[in-house]
Amino acid sequence: MHTAVDVIRAKRDGNRLTDDQIDWVIAAYTRGDVADEQMSALAMAVFLNGMDAAETARWTAAMIASGSTLDLKVDRPTVDKHSTGGVGDKITLPLAPLVAACGAAVPQLSGRGLGHTGGTLDKLESIPGWRARLSDAEIAAQLADVGAVVCAATEGLAPADRKLYALRDVTGTVESIPLIASSIMSKKIAEGADALVLDVKCGSGAFMKTPGDARALAAALVEIGVAHGREVSALITDMSVPLGRAVGNALEVAESVEVLRGGGPADVVALTVALAKEMLTLAGLSDVDPAEVLASGRAYEVWERMIRAQGGDPDAELPVARHVHAVKAERDGVVASMDAYAVGVAGWRLGAGRARKEDPVQAAAGVLCKAKPGERVAAGDVVLELHTDTPDAVDGALAALHGAFTVADDAPAHGPLVLDTIRG
Repeated sequence: MHTAVDVIRAKRDGNRLTDDQIDWVIAAYTRGDVADEQMSALAMAVFLNGMDAAETARWTAAMIASGSTLDLKVDRPTVDKHSTGGVGDKITLPLAPLVAACGAAVPQLSGRGLGHTGGTLDKLESIPGWRARLSDAEIAAQLADVGAVVCAATEGLAPADRKLYALRDVTGTVESIPLIASSIMSKKIAEGADALVLDVKCGSGAFMKTPGDARALAAALVEIGVAHGREVSALITDMSVPLGRAVGNALEVAESVEVLRGGGPADVVALTVALAKEMLTLAGLSDVDPAEVLASGRAYEVWERMIRAQGGDPDAELPVARHVHAVKAERDGVVASMDAYAVGVAGWRLGAGRARKEDPVQAAAGVLCKAKPGERVAAGDVVLELHTDTPDAVDGALAALHGAFTVADDAPAHGPLVLDTIRG
């Protein structure tokens, strides 16, 4: 017979938790038999003393077992993508229809933004009529018909993670690689896709600031996936500069549509294609060239069907902010740097993000990067446009942007977008 105190003590003293201890404590916490303060103590013990790969895999399995799993019966391979979050990271929007147009099925259960990182559901909800909540049956039907679905996770998937995530957020135990990895992978494995590609962001605008931390998280994620019989790989990608030019909800939808129509910023196109290639390789479709499919317009056709299937109108006008404020260059030169975190915080303060999960967001708020590192500007040229429905928010955004970009005589060469790849 286990008790919460015994499990807490074991991890507090640096011991490895047994499979039985892990199974019991996760199930008991989900039922409400282990109190929040006890789970907080255990989370802190894990934060301080860690878990090995086997413990983390078992912890993940216990969280999966706390709820239901999706049964995806489709006649093509299923593959998903998960990003650890960044600034201007709208890649799911063009990527899901692109991979579907290439012959795979993409079940993408996504989340909302918190703080300076945007949420895929918030972006899509700026499309008139689009709805995030689907039943298991609706997810399966859309996947079979369209080949791609982007929606909110159903209530039954990994309820232990939902409880534990909220607890970690208020107890200072978020930054634990075993807890981060098990949180991500419990939902993704419960989702039921055959394969998963992880986009682990690295840099000022990412959760993981250094390449070493990003590699450690990527390795932990891949190890869990392999332990659960999934095809998994991880790309470590740069998030020191905002991705693309648009940061916000409707702004990022518009940019994603540009990409699907054959245009859009080069970095968004490059990362979309790189992730698509990796997903197609894991799905056994490596002979398909996603760059050609993107250029052909077939991915845009899937996008239209995907949006309509969830009640949205892909032809509708997107919301436009009532107030736009320009941030201008003070001298001639080349934009030498632009801090992703500062731009993300500015977008958040303008109304594009939220401080708490229950907060509303403005569909039209955000930042447009009119110039990016490496691009030449003249004194008085607009570098950033601040979009908001609440002009009083501009001062806070400007404070966040103090020193966020520099203009110099020359700009240093920017490094590669994809820093490393880790495969299982």
